[in-house]
Amino acid sequence: MCELFGITSNGPVDLADSLKLFGKRGGETAENPDGWGLAYRENGRFVLRKEPEAAARSQLFSQLAEAVRSNLIIAHVRKANPPTARTMANTHPFARDCCGRPWVFAHNGKVPEVVRPDGCCHPRLSRPLGETDSEHAFYFLLDEFARVFHSAASIGHVDWSQTLATLSGTIAAYGQFNFLMSDGEHLIAYGHDRLHCMRRHYKDIKVTLVASEPLTDNEHWEAFHPGELRVFRQGERVSCWRSGPMQAQIPRSLERV
Repeated sequence: MCELFGITSNGPVDLADSLKLFGKRGGETAENPDGWGLAYRENGRFVLRKEPEAAARSQLFSQLAEAVRSNLIIAHVRKANPPTARTMANTHPFARDCCGRPWVFAHNGKVPEVVRPDGCCHPRLSRPLGETDSEHAFYFLLDEFARVFHSAASIGHVDWSQTLATLSGTIAAYGQFNFLMSDGEHLIAYGHDRLHCMRRHYKDIKVTLVASEPLTDNEHWEAFHPGELRVFRQGERVSCWRSGPMQAQIPRSLERV
């Protein structure tokens, strides 16, 4: 099944070793051979690079792992489940502007309900470019944001993180929904049932790493609680919400933690 990896810090960091370990999860140490993607902040904007091929065998991924220095990174290795074409449009992360902010999104899991004609959580204002349930769910989340928030100035931090936690719990009730997301400032991580994080310090640089599975066995990786959404900024956690029991078609209850 697909895997996620994210980095947030209070300064640009070179984490080539971690990115290389994650890249091996794309077809070498784990069975995720159907594509890879890397979104990272550079000069105040997101750069998005991806290929519909195995990261473990990609020369471009290896080059980027060595070269990228950033304070905000989202990476993904893909296993097409259910099977969809190996195309750029189906390869994570996905990117779209909404409410005056640039958003990127990558998903692990399955929520086929969002692509069924009679299913739930369909995007209403925009049309996905690919076939994946992941991209459909991303567009649905942003469409709901656009319905409530009309500009970057209208989005209060607590408001949008609480709204996102509620919406994420609703989608997760229909399958498996773990994701990493960013608005260009925050790293947003939702762990329905499979996400871990850890912290590192490099002199004055504080770094938080988030991954589907721990990348190392000699460091402490903390598992997310089921249904937990954590928001990080510059390497620090700034908020956390935990959704209630995952039962389809029942409104999500939320607990601030």
